[in-house]
Amino acid sequence: MNDIQFILYLANQQKSRDFYADLLQLTPVLDVPGMTEFQLKPGVKLGLMPEQGIGEMLAKVMPHPGKAGGVPRCELYLKVNNAALYMQRAVKNKAVLVSNLQQRDWGDVVGYVADLDGHIVAFAETK
Repeated sequence: MNDIQFILYLANQQKSRDFYADLLQLTPVLDVPGMTEFQLKPGVKLGLMPEQGIGEMLAKVMPHPGKAGGVPRCELYLKVNNAALYMQRAVKNKAVLVSNLQQRDWGDVVGYVADLDGHIVAFAETK
């Protein structure tokens, strides 16, 4: 395995690009119609793809992703420094607060939000 890319299907590429750019404090390494990419770490990218485009490709085999609008379909679990700051930025950018930061059974302090399309984003710190 060389590089890893996680791709979220979303309703509005530009709104989601702006959301994730501010949330992650990153500038996209690719931003063209149909795909925005953020370099999270060397070899790891987060991709944002409009559900309309991918829906056309998947249509013969899978339901259109737009039919699941707002339904949590994945979780991004991001270990960060200062999870509280990420949580504040997320809510400021219209993410839905799902669960405040708290100590979890597995040892991390984690808070959860839902992004503009209902994808769950967790911000975690190991204490």
